[in-house]
Amino acid sequence: MDISTGPETGKDDKMGLEGGTTLQAARIAAAGLALLASGAAQALSIEDCTRVTHISHGGEADHIDLGEGRVIWRDWWSQEGSATDITVMDCAPGNALRFRAAEENMNARFPFDRVDDALKVIATHESGARVFATLERMADDLSSFTRDVRIETLSDETCACAAFYPETRGDKTEFVPG
Repeated sequence: MDISTGPETGKDDKMGLEGGTTLQAARIAAAGLALLASGAAQALSIEDCTRVTHISHGGEADHIDLGEGRVIWRDWWSQEGSATDITVMDCAPGNALRFRAAEENMNARFPFDRVDDALKVIATHESGARVFATLERMADDLSSFTRDVRIETLSDETCACAAFYPETRGDKTEFVPG
C-alpha cells in the first residue's frame, strides 16, 4: 500500500499538534487505523480493480466512488466486436444496475454508443438526494436509449465495493483478487 501520496514532508512541516507530529506520521497512523478497521492484513486498492478478467479481451476499469456506499465501473469487451457495460452498485444490499452503453459487431444488433448520454443520466440522478436517486429510477431513464438494462442482487462482494466500502460486505462472499 502506498501511503506516500502527496507532497514530500520535511521536519518543519507540522500539523500544529503538540509533540511535533508531522503530516507524514499522521498519514502513516491513519493508514494503520484504516487497515485495523477493515480487519484486513492488506487493504485492497482501487487500482487493483482495474484488471483484465477475460484473457486479453475483457475486463473492468474506471471504478468511481459515488458516495454513500455506491460505486460505478465499466466492463469492456474487445474481440472481433466491442462492448461497454456499466454497473452502478449499492454495496451494502448488493443491488447492481447493469446495462450495455455501447456495442459494435457483437451480434446482429445495430452498433451504438451511448456511454456519454448514460453517464449524464447517472450524474443527474446522483446530483440530487440519494432517496430519489434509486437504481429503479435510473433504469427507467436508461432503458429508452441503452440496452439490456437490469437490476440484480449479487451474493458476492465486488472489487469496487471491497476497495471503497469493505465494511458493507455483510454476508456476501468476500472479494478475493485473482
